[in-house]
Amino acid sequence: AAAGLNVPRVYAADEMQGFALISDLGKETFLDVLNEENAAKLFDAATSALVKWQKASRPGQLPLYGREVLLRELNLFPEWYVKRHCGVEWDAKHEKWWQMSVDAILKSNLADAKVFVHRDFMPRNLMVSDPLPGVIDFQDALMGPVTYDIASLMRDAFISWDEAFVLDVTIRYWEKARKAGLPVAEDFADFWRQFEWMGLQRHLKVLGIFARLALRDGKRQYLDDIPRVWTYAHRVASRYQGLGPLARLLEQ
Repeated sequence: AAAGLNVPRVYAADEMQGFALISDLGKETFLDVLNEENAAKLFDAATSALVKWQKASRPGQLPLYGREVLLRELNLFPEWYVKRHCGVEWDAKHEKWWQMSVDAILKSNLADAKVFVHRDFMPRNLMVSDPLPGVIDFQDALMGPVTYDIASLMRDAFISWDEAFVLDVTIRYWEKARKAGLPVAEDFADFWRQFEWMGLQRHLKVLGIFARLALRDGKRQYLDDIPRVWTYAHRVASRYQGLGPLARLLEQ
């Protein structure tokens, strides 16, 4: 709220009994209403809100989204997606490929400047409200890579856009961020690479989480979105030198 975002206001709460009285941001998420006609307007509002959120970043306010957390998330992929969902056991060669991939991804992720990170800044957590957007589900926020939230917004697990639109929105965000004095890369080509590698960390995590939701929690509807997330990951892994081993792991 202090960052200037439209978030639910807590009027009263009884933590012992688990009750809260909070303001209502409406019934429609961006995911409910997005189409080709309104996407530019809605994403413009989303990236403006994101810049406000990142601009409010202060050291020491949130736990660090550092190597330990990023690695723990990455390891959901071999544990839940590869072994439990696909039923695949890696041999020493595959384990080596995975370690090479993890090292390369984390090196890129950890080189990013640090800002406040929502961690699930995506259309189903952005509400159609006045002012646009209402923002929810920010309780897991951390201090981490500046590319994380824009990557989660544009490479969403539940809705896909063509690359031209993703590029357009990302460039517009990058321009807003630079104007606001945020620590994004000076060259957009460098920023785009960081965006893709940060998105890759999230895609691998999400593949593990969706498999876990289906297998452990019985929420099998998440399996329907695995092909989209797999495709995101494979495209990035196939595109960059140093990620060939990961592309082969995904294919196998």
